[in-house]
Amino acid sequence: MSGQRKPQKSRQQLTAREVALHTLIKVAESGAFSNLQLNRTLQEAQLSRQDAALATELVYGTIQRQRTLDYRLNGLVSKGLDKLTPWVLQLLRMSAYQLLFLDRIPAHAAVNEAVVIAKRRGHAGISGMVNGVLRNMERQLASMKSGIDEKNPVKRIGIGHSYPDWLVERWIRTYGEEQTEAICASSNESPHASIRVNRLEATRDEAIQALAEAGFDASPSKLAPSGVVVRGGGNLAVSEGFNKGLWTMQDESSMLVAEVCAPAPGMTVMDCCAAPGGKTTHLAEIMKDQGRVIANDVHPHKRKLIEEQGERLHLRSIQAATGDAGDLAKQHGEGGFDLVLLDAPCSGLGVIRRKPEIKWTKTAGDIRDIAVLQRRLLQEAAKLVRPGGRLIYSTCTIAEEENELQIQAFLESNADFQQDSDWPEEVLAPLRQAGVISAASFKGDVQLLPQHFGSDGFYIARLKRVK
Repeated sequence: MSGQRKPQKSRQQLTAREVALHTLIKVAESGAFSNLQLNRTLQEAQLSRQDAALATELVYGTIQRQRTLDYRLNGLVSKGLDKLTPWVLQLLRMSAYQLLFLDRIPAHAAVNEAVVIAKRRGHAGISGMVNGVLRNMERQLASMKSGIDEKNPVKRIGIGHSYPDWLVERWIRTYGEEQTEAICASSNESPHASIRVNRLEATRDEAIQALAEAGFDASPSKLAPSGVVVRGGGNLAVSEGFNKGLWTMQDESSMLVAEVCAPAPGMTVMDCCAAPGGKTTHLAEIMKDQGRVIANDVHPHKRKLIEEQGERLHLRSIQAATGDAGDLAKQHGEGGFDLVLLDAPCSGLGVIRRKPEIKWTKTAGDIRDIAVLQRRLLQEAAKLVRPGGRLIYSTCTIAEEENELQIQAFLESNADFQQDSDWPEEVLAPLRQAGVISAASFKGDVQLLPQHFGSDGFYIARLKRVK
């Protein structure tokens, strides 16, 4: 029967596009994180390395460019996108992404594969509609690849770079139109791989040489003192250097947090929200594994992740703990730590290039709600700091309420703390050189934007308890 749903091929035989479509449907239907769902589907499908790379590109690109794709598709689907069956909508989006953004894929290949998938999953009517819409788009590619004809900057940036209006509006209000467009464009780029060298096991030059010998294209990070940017060569997580504890995968902006903390050997340190342990282990490395780093996380199952990281990196100064970061002073007493790091839960607007669904799932209300939680955690973290000790606050977001305004409100209600601008020179130098901060106005906090170094958007503030 023509209307009967045809059975799919077995998982092992799925093509790259079928794997991508399956992932997109799961993310849309269940709200699954794109990276976790994609990894799960790729493991089941057992694609070749080349096909896995294509599936990955299709998933992230389709989610990343969703608004632009819908804008272009809307005029081609007569009954409107909201009337389409969810899997058909995802198939059209994925195929339109190939036509509009992947020049290396021949248009006829993208269209033909979409029609084949539509026939397998649906019936002749659906495959005919998919064929008609995509052929029509193919005929109009030149005009559809041109800029968005919108005078309103919010609409022009939002549709052109595929962001919700509310987010574009708030960034224009804070950073202006030009910077906002740069944030949006940079956050749409594919993230590059970067590692943090374990300074107790190797120098950065030694790590770069080892990576080169293993077939990787590696170069020193322009931002992070222990960072290396890596291109090509395969999966770093299964590399010999990773297994030996020579390095850890971490974004360059994230690496900067522990460098700003600048813990000395012998210190007693608290990492309030530590899992999976990237910043915890970096702190221990900087301390030469001398002293004590308590790595706390609210989720019991994540304790093992922290412990495994420490073991792989041959670190013995880390003590993993489980508890609510809002109750740490009750558990550990007040004023007992030389250094306290609160890498706070946040809206994640700085990591959109890694988790593009954030654009479509977060709201302004989410930012307000998370800011309330951050305020409570910050007050609690401050109780742990001894007089003369330091409190570092960080987030991976780009929202004043979660960052600058959070610190401003904290300082207004905590007279025993003040901003600390005495950061390590190796941290400050690249920030000054890139124009991110100036010597005259730097007070002790920084908002890194994605376009500054091609890394995640991050906020870092360093405070000192003066009495």
